[in-house]
Amino acid sequence: MKSIAFFNNKSGVGSTTLVYHLAWKFAELGLSVVVADLDPQANLTSMFLEEEELEAIWSDRTIACTVADSITAMLEGSGDVDDPYLAPVNDNIGLLVGDLALSRLENELSIQWPLCLDGKARAFRVITAFWRLLANAAQARQADVVLIDVAPSLGGLNRAALIAASQVVIPLVPDLYSIQGLRNLGPTLQTWRNEWTDRLHRRPATLLAESLPPGTMQSVGYVVLQHSVRLDRPVKAYQRWLDRIPMEYRRSVLQQERNGDAESPRNDPNCLAELKHYRSLMCLAQEARKPMFLLTPADGALGGHYQAAQACKQDFKSLALKIAERCKITFPY
Repeated sequence: MKSIAFFNNKSGVGSTTLVYHLAWKFAELGLSVVVADLDPQANLTSMFLEEEELEAIWSDRTIACTVADSITAMLEGSGDVDDPYLAPVNDNIGLLVGDLALSRLENELSIQWPLCLDGKARAFRVITAFWRLLANAAQARQADVVLIDVAPSLGGLNRAALIAASQVVIPLVPDLYSIQGLRNLGPTLQTWRNEWTDRLHRRPATLLAESLPPGTMQSVGYVVLQHSVRLDRPVKAYQRWLDRIPMEYRRSVLQQERNGDAESPRNDPNCLAELKHYRSLMCLAQEARKPMFLLTPADGALGGHYQAAQACKQDFKSLALKIAERCKITFPY
């Protein structure tokens, strides 16, 4: 199972929008995709599903319809992870529906983390509940890739979600807060890797290593979402932050030191893409309930908007291909 988390502990960097559009682009390129909304705000779910459909799902608690529903029995000690409900977006996309109730699981996940050091079997089952849920969903859809959206947090919920990820993509914007976010995120990811590796060595004999996630969380690169051009905040005001991203990513995330000035993200091999700020296109896409690159004149994408939609299509195709190459994902054609 190829599982990719899109993660930054700073909010407002476009993580959810990125996951949504990449899911559509991977599907368009022929992959079977599972999208997992592990953010308690459930914004990704609201992008995929109509409000009426989502209300019906959240109202029906007789079956496990959401991510939280699927692992509640496991956390309560009354069962294991339930078979996941995958909301069918189209033939190639299945959605693990998000749920605001996920926030209630934070405490239990935090409690069970240190108990893994004592070799407690239940602690391992709780911490790996997301991983088993994603694996079951991937098997049910015969998915080529699982895309994971998480909250901007460094808490126990995200730690359990990231352990389920084989790779991590970091969305950024060129500002002070993203730079500081990298300084927090990089060491945290390394700590989580090391701590999980230590716990794997302490697992009970009844649990085989193959039955637990390796928790690699390999950083495959970052994506920069450009700021929109505004008269009061000219583009050059962000250039100094943009130029600091490559070096900070190497230092904080890859733990590599390098002397001299950092190159621009445009010349940095760790930069997967610089995406434009598609502000007006995004408004049209939200109204049409489709990705920006699938907008047509019938959706109001006329003239310059249509040209921008076509450019957006190429941008996301290039990004999808680069992520697939880094994560060793092959396309059927």
